[in-house]
Amino acid sequence: MQPALILMSAEHADFLLDEFGRYARDYDLHTATDVAGAEAIARRIREKGGQVALFVSDSAPQDAPVFEAFARWRQVVPTARRIVAAHWSRFLTDADSLRAGLAKGKFDAYLLMPRGVRDEEFHTAVCELLSDWGSTVAAPEVDTVQIVTPGGDALTGAIRDFLDRMGMPNRVYAPDSDTGRAIVERYDGEPAYPLVAAMQRPPIAPRTVRDVAITIYGQPADIDVEAVVDLAIVGGGPAGLAAAVYGASEGLSTVVLEAEAIGGQAGTSSMIRNYLGFPRGISGMRLAQRARNQAIRFGTRFFTGWEVLALEPGADGAPHVLRTDGGDVRARAVVVATGVSYRKLGVPAVEELTGLGVHYGSAMTAAREMEDYDVVVVGGGNSAGQAAIHLARFARSVTILVRRPGLAETMSQYLIAEIEHSPRITVLPCSEVVDGGGEGRLEWLGVRDTTTGDVRRLPARGLFLLLGAEPHCDWLPDEVVRDAKGFVLTGRDVPRERWADGLPPANLATTLPGVFAVGDIRSGSMKRVAAASGEGASVVPLVHTWLE
Repeated sequence: MQPALILMSAEHADFLLDEFGRYARDYDLHTATDVAGAEAIARRIREKGGQVALFVSDSAPQDAPVFEAFARWRQVVPTARRIVAAHWSRFLTDADSLRAGLAKGKFDAYLLMPRGVRDEEFHTAVCELLSDWGSTVAAPEVDTVQIVTPGGDALTGAIRDFLDRMGMPNRVYAPDSDTGRAIVERYDGEPAYPLVAAMQRPPIAPRTVRDVAITIYGQPADIDVEAVVDLAIVGGGPAGLAAAVYGASEGLSTVVLEAEAIGGQAGTSSMIRNYLGFPRGISGMRLAQRARNQAIRFGTRFFTGWEVLALEPGADGAPHVLRTDGGDVRARAVVVATGVSYRKLGVPAVEELTGLGVHYGSAMTAAREMEDYDVVVVGGGNSAGQAAIHLARFARSVTILVRRPGLAETMSQYLIAEIEHSPRITVLPCSEVVDGGGEGRLEWLGVRDTTTGDVRRLPARGLFLLLGAEPHCDWLPDEVVRDAKGFVLTGRDVPRERWADGLPPANLATTLPGVFAVGDIRSGSMKRVAAASGEGASVVPLVHTWLE
């Protein structure tokens, strides 16, 4: 059964059916003339085990307001994307009343119904939403990576999360399935699960996510040991990606070393709605992969899955050396863009279940496995809000725990408004996780009220921890000065006694000549995707000046 598109309009249903005819090969198209009819169609599809990918409504249904229509449909199919396609006779008159709902996440796009053939602006919006649905809800039709394992385990979950963040379709197969047996037969030796078959290469039995990354992307030793690159970037988040695009496009030989998946923390965001130029929002994974492809187009080389262990400063004009387990990279200039990692919860009973219901970050793969379960998100920042909204499409309930009295101090208003609108999301202020457990995986959490000290037990199939920022730069030498919290100091933030000739380093320059810092790792940074991208672009002129 193909996924369904449900098109609802009292006057224009036939027109919409004709307009959406280009999707008939890959989707089942259904029309309704009222809200109740569309709801009935959706229920029948769900009862038969099918999926609804998209609801399209005109701006003035006859039997219910459009906001009520989407709320009713969302109860039936919470994962479907939602479009208002207003007829041109009503587009302007209905816009003011409907756009407030758009800001609260009541629907995903407000579009003008096409007035002629080949309205590609309209269909670009449709395709973006269907692509987002396909990458976060539907199982892939074609898998680039096959994983064979007899049951769920933490390593398989971590591998799938890495692959999802890298935009690589993947699927898990049982060892006794046809695909599973074929992969086991190709494996050289006694199989140890999970087995991973990727990119038409021989299957491997990885012990870490890095083993999978190396299989797909290679290692730094592949770089000619005699070569010295102009620019080595450590970290593939928004700041590092922007530096790679601008550096490579301006003729610098550029290498990016990323310990995990391209995109960093931003790459785990299910939907970034306030990034300039994307009015319908964009997932962190898509933003990261587009930037990666853009950088590759200009000649950047990426090495994924390799942590930089040390930076050895170059002396007397010699290049800096970045040490990894897989090889060394020598570079005339280094940009540190390693970002930050989520702070650990520190509750032993909960930490033992990491990967078995407990996840650091939003864990896009795990979200699909939370259907009809209760989940908890810990954190009050934008990443936590985005994770909660995404999880609410699958989970029976989502509870956000914050130690503060509310979300207003730490989260953007557009996310707070969307959370308040969602009937599945509850915010528990002045609360913290102090215990947890289950038979082999997470089943419950102990939550303490920080004002009274009372502890209560909450059912929880999933716990998603987004606990704030810790720098990841212990590998840097002492010549790079950091603040009391471990973030890298740059520019005028550098202590005056470390200035040269009475002048501070350049804005994004560190105390080690030829080494720069951008994004979340930099002391005083804004901790926003747009700010990190801006710093990544801004550092390239400083690199040019240094190289000259």
